[in-house]
Amino acid sequence: MPVVSIDGLPAQVDHFGCLYLHGFLSSPKSQKAQELSRYFDQYLDIHQLSIPTLPFAPADAIEVAAKALAELQTKYARVFIIGSSLGGFYATWLAQQNNVPAVLVNPAVRPFELFEHYLGPHTHYYSGEVHQLTTDHLDQLRRLNVDTVMHPERLLLLLQTGDETLDYRHAAQLYRASPAWLEGAGSHSFEGFIERLPQIFHHISRCLQP
Repeated sequence: MPVVSIDGLPAQVDHFGCLYLHGFLSSPKSQKAQELSRYFDQYLDIHQLSIPTLPFAPADAIEVAAKALAELQTKYARVFIIGSSLGGFYATWLAQQNNVPAVLVNPAVRPFELFEHYLGPHTHYYSGEVHQLTTDHLDQLRRLNVDTVMHPERLLLLLQTGDETLDYRHAAQLYRASPAWLEGAGSHSFEGFIERLPQIFHHISRCLQP
């Protein structure tokens, strides 16, 4: 893992709580989640970071995410969300509902439209458990959809054009008024994510200034 020091980060960064939301069929064991955990453990305080295991069903996932956010808010006056892929879709809804800033990493946009073509069994990448994607799950996702971003300045968009899973242009259009970092090539996992952390923290610091 590349070494990214805390030099030059805002002084307030050690007073923030961070909620990380993983993507579809992923887990807290994913590469980005593990990199983030090591970073907080080395440079900040691991207790500032919450990475819940999100259930497969969207309604259950958003309930778990909302509870984790509420728990962070009891410990820290200022919190933010990082969401990757489907976690970025969830983060958008949570951020708008709770008026907190968020960082969206190759986020899914209108995932219910994509998932219409993938109904049926899916094997979890980490647990090996098989889940059935159903039309009820699509309806749950529709209820969480945000068509109009109310405070685009509070969302930081990180995109790589080489995303092999999602069309980055959909996110670029939805979040067109948000500050963004667009890289050519890359992948859906967002290569070099850890190197963007100083940029992420500077954005969050500006959003959460008292």
